Amino acid sequence: MNTFELKCFGTRAGEGNAALVVRGDGLDEAGRLTFAQRMQKPACVFVSSDAAPVLDYYYPHMRSPLCLHATLAAAKVLLGEQAGPIKVRTAARGQELQLSQRDGLAYVSLGKQAAPDVAIPPELPGRLLGLLPDGTQITLASEPAIASVGSPKLLLEVRDPATLHALQPDLPAIAGWGKASAVSGVYAWCRRPDGGLEGRNFNHLDPALEDAATGVAAGALTVLLGHPVQLYQGAHMGQPCLLQTAIDGENILVGGAAEYSGAKVTLL
Repeated sequence: MNTFELKCFGTRAGEGNAALVVRGDGLDEAGRLTFAQRMQKPACVFVSSDAAPVLDYYYPHMRSPLCLHATLAAAKVLLGEQAGPIKVRTAARGQELQLSQRDGLAYVSLGKQAAPDVAIPPELPGRLLGLLPDGTQITLASEPAIASVGSPKLLLEVRDPATLHALQPDLPAIAGWGKASAVSGVYAWCRRPDGGLEGRNFNHLDPALEDAATGVAAGALTVLLGHPVQLYQGAHMGQPCLLQTAIDGENILVGGAAEYSGAKVTLL
């Protein structure tokens, strides 16, 4: 088993969201989940040795159909110093992805996906996001929406970064609603004064497992807004990340930094 740790989407060298890339593991689904639980990294991706590699994604608590920061890590391992592109597909759903590198960044190209046709009652966003610390209700800055590039997100725009950072969501309620609706959690986001966007992803029962960078959310926001975005995430966790997107015909490109962490991977 060859295992590599990389940091992805970091704004500076040595920063970003960690992912393990595993090759030659020989594990079944249960064994891979156990491995991810033991390693306690934000994500692990198991890469097959096929000519068109298959990527199988695991968080510590579940298998995932798609994880884009782990895909960036896989792109760096598979491409080395080459620009690409190369084609891969996901294990859970057979989704085709194209990986490439340019100007020091790794990119994943993927097609827009149909979002689940789920009703969003007016009271739902407030119930999922909870109250602000001062006890006031959260007022959204735009209508809630669901969009997807492979892992659907409920996108909730709040009014400013201060509100975003103060959110205290009801994580069990989000998990329950997401499971019932086939939606991969809530992505709260806002517009920044500098023209960029900033967001937080709520898809774990444990607040300590909040994601520092969520590539599928960057892709979903690009689908929703209809234009490329620069999306900041993770600064309040001490892991500042920047996700950049582009539109290439019918496909969405999600890109960012991907570098080896230099940390020794100890197999538990």
